[in-house]
Amino acid sequence: MTETITQTDTVALRLLIDGQWVEGTGRRLESASPTNPDHVLAAGGTATAGDVQDAMAAARAAAAGWAATPMAERGGYLSRAAAIVSANADAWGTELAREEGKTFAEGRGEVLRAAQILTYYSAESDRLAGEVFSSPRRGERILVTRKPLGVVGVITPFNFPIAIPAWKIAPALVFGNTVVWKPASTVPLLALRLAEALVGAGLPAGVLNLVIGPGSLGNEIVNHLDLDGLTFTGSTGVGRMLAAAAAGSGVPIQAEMGGKNASVVLDDADLELATEQVLFGAFRSTGQKCTATSRLVLQDGIADAFLDRLAERLAQWQTGDPTDSAVHMGPVVSDSAAAEIRAGIQAAVAQGAIPRFEGDVSGLGPAFVAPTVLEIPAGEENIAWRDEFFGPVLAVRRAATTEEAFALANDSEYGLSCAVFTQDLTKALDAMETIDVGILHVNSESAGADPHVPFGGAKKSGYGPKEQGAAAREFFTHTTTVYLRGA
Repeated sequence: MTETITQTDTVALRLLIDGQWVEGTGRRLESASPTNPDHVLAAGGTATAGDVQDAMAAARAAAAGWAATPMAERGGYLSRAAAIVSANADAWGTELAREEGKTFAEGRGEVLRAAQILTYYSAESDRLAGEVFSSPRRGERILVTRKPLGVVGVITPFNFPIAIPAWKIAPALVFGNTVVWKPASTVPLLALRLAEALVGAGLPAGVLNLVIGPGSLGNEIVNHLDLDGLTFTGSTGVGRMLAAAAAGSGVPIQAEMGGKNASVVLDDADLELATEQVLFGAFRSTGQKCTATSRLVLQDGIADAFLDRLAERLAQWQTGDPTDSAVHMGPVVSDSAAAEIRAGIQAAVAQGAIPRFEGDVSGLGPAFVAPTVLEIPAGEENIAWRDEFFGPVLAVRRAATTEEAFALANDSEYGLSCAVFTQDLTKALDAMETIDVGILHVNSESAGADPHVPFGGAKKSGYGPKEQGAAAREFFTHTTTVYLRGA
């Protein structure tokens, strides 16, 4: 028996500027469900360039007072916001499933992850605040202290509409920065919910400002004279453009960009475990994760057996309404995104890719893409191996040896995440030394990140300091080295 969650009324979108909820005066934005385009989840006017100016002015005016607030007190706001987010996990998880397309279980889990991140950073005052070094001079100590950057711009993507903002905004705030935040306009409802939680926690006016609208607002933020730092997650093209603009103004930037992540299954792997984890990594969230498994390297000895197992599992994989408890995978975020993914699949097949599995989405809407497995013949170039489709498409190659498998894993300009499946400790250690990525999983899926450890990519997947854990402090603060000697 399955259960489908019923729909609710349209939510009015608002901007948050200087502690006030205001209606945007830009073009009207409607956030429709990719599952049911007739259902408009949220609607309202977007922000204008003038709204960004007002938001930046509010953040600048609030910056000194917020930086002077004790860190423990700043953390208290995050703790109270975490409680609000957690209490709304079911309701907001449902909204997330409707707005972005991931299943309700995944949506609820993401909301709870946002609460976990807020809770983690709420305790930052209990952690290292600075360092003391010995001096070569008598009677002197050298202290290294940290100060906030000031006004930080936050630009976030559609695929994790509450978790990614939380892991940027929480450290920005706890380290004493004020924030101007532009979320992806395709998922404004969950941005509104996170802002509501922080306002509900009593956050002072101007400390957090939310501007909802088109991508051009990002240019208004990055080019503003009051900007002291910018953190971005999104496409490689946009990330490079923002990085260039920030560099031109001398503004530090933290950018997480593309990924074309590989899973490597060696011939000694536990195939049942590997099949499950590759399935989850490639097709959960409809493949719309920067850490999703989009490439698969199979050692020859187990390749056919693995592909048979994967096809058997995918044959039971249900695609449909993400609020239906029996469904494993929902739509992608929009009709246009689905059309681009289908075009990519057609191009890959035209270039020689061999379809090994294609699911059935007949009778579903235009935003649904069938889970697809494509094998790339040895030695052939193929778009499915190189380009980030950002959907439920898995490209497969075979390797004769462990060394060849690891070389194929490295065969990408990106280096965000990788998963290796083996029961041989030596091979796992070799993978650690050989595969050039920011995140390596051994015997677990390529997706997933914990808030207390660094997150970020190598090569062209990342730019600037890493995110989360203690690494966040490296971006959201700057050091002051103090030479301290008594009179």
